[in-house]
Amino acid sequence: MSGTDYEDLRGFIARVEELGSLRRLTGADAACEIGGITEVAAGLGECPALLFDDIKGYPRGFRVFTNATVSPQRAALALGLDPALSPIAALKAWKSLRTGLKMQPPLAVKHASFFENTRTGAEVDVGIFPSPLWHKQDGGPYIGSGSLVVMRDPDTGWINASIYRVQVHGHDRVTIQFDHPGRHGAIIARKYWEQGKPCPVAIVNGPDPSLFIAGFEYLPEGTSEYAFAGAIRGRPVEVVAGPHSGLPLPAGAEIILEGMLLPPGEITLPEGPFGEFTGYYAADKRPAPVMRVEAMHWRNDPILLGSPPMKPPRFHFGLPFRAAGIWADLEASGVTDVVGAWQHVAQLMTVIAIQQRYAGHAKRAGLIAAAQSYMGRLVVIVDADVDPSNLADVMWAITTRCEPSESVDIVRNTWSSALDPRITMEDRNRGQTANSKMIIDACMPFSWRDEFPKTSALTQDEAHSIEEKWRFALRQR
Repeated sequence: MSGTDYEDLRGFIARVEELGSLRRLTGADAACEIGGITEVAAGLGECPALLFDDIKGYPRGFRVFTNATVSPQRAALALGLDPALSPIAALKAWKSLRTGLKMQPPLAVKHASFFENTRTGAEVDVGIFPSPLWHKQDGGPYIGSGSLVVMRDPDTGWINASIYRVQVHGHDRVTIQFDHPGRHGAIIARKYWEQGKPCPVAIVNGPDPSLFIAGFEYLPEGTSEYAFAGAIRGRPVEVVAGPHSGLPLPAGAEIILEGMLLPPGEITLPEGPFGEFTGYYAADKRPAPVMRVEAMHWRNDPILLGSPPMKPPRFHFGLPFRAAGIWADLEASGVTDVVGAWQHVAQLMTVIAIQQRYAGHAKRAGLIAAAQSYMGRLVVIVDADVDPSNLADVMWAITTRCEPSESVDIVRNTWSSALDPRITMEDRNRGQTANSKMIIDACMPFSWRDEFPKTSALTQDEAHSIEEKWRFALRQR
């Protein structure tokens, strides 16, 4: 892997514009309009990235960038892959590269562009940045929907830099929602609080996409998101010590907030509600720990990276990274001839494509994939001639190769989440967050697959060859 060809968020935006995928918008309102436009654009066929400027009530140059990686093309670009690859080819390339990534520890430097502007103490005012009200029923504006929350483990010195949502409550007050007490950020914060101390914290707004992806990854405890982002980039992430928190901060970031996460016994504020990736609100307001912002730094003409959860099939990433993990897990479990994997409906539906070799091959793949499918209720197994990334192709297989009385299994009491809207509030409050999963075998019946009617469609290789030869003529306007 040669790495990415952008240095920071601005470099990535420039590459997106070169691909013809950037739309510039002026005059939008941060209260619901930016979020609404973002969701509508994410549902369009071309799914453009959006750069908002001249935002109502804010000075020109204070910008918001959304839909950064929601298309397969831009997700590939963020990973340093060829954006011309087909979605399934890009995911396969990422799966192969993911297993061989070489961690690149961050490189300490002395200068960062975000020191172009600084406010501290009484001059701090988070409200100068256009933090959108993303959904009309959200509990308030969120500066953090694509931001890294950086913390240091007091016992080991390990730096955690994960994505957590950050709601604005005042000029120097924001809340950080960890969503689960087992998240690394929550564990680190508790270590400080149990010692009667506030937790030093920094919020990185406007990280480059390699850091954004790393912040979403479920990395093992002790593993650095900075090192993982460096592996994606093919070179170290440059970091500078925050003057107030002492935490290492990405030198190429747009906006930095430094301060202390106060013990809940001292203060909490009601956080939320916030529209989730399922397309529903999972909970009402609930107490969240408060960050006292003691310093803020920003580049001239700063850009806030916004990545709000949206109604499926819209999702943060146009490539389903967890599907690549399931694909790798299948191979590690000895399931041979997996030719593709994908997740639809914001990763709630998993599809696995196999070249059938024996009776029970599809069932074996389906059971393992179901065990690894977080929250999802549907797992579909298709033949190798079906593109798992194409939902229409998958539905064609389901409606022509699946006999419901013979080809559907239900597995009960499986892995879900409190975000699951189908789980009752009573069960959710008791921590009963399990669901069932339907495994649909949409493969040709193995015992008589050679007698199954022949398809009239082009093979995937034939279709790809034609598209390569005639792409310009087919797509010219």
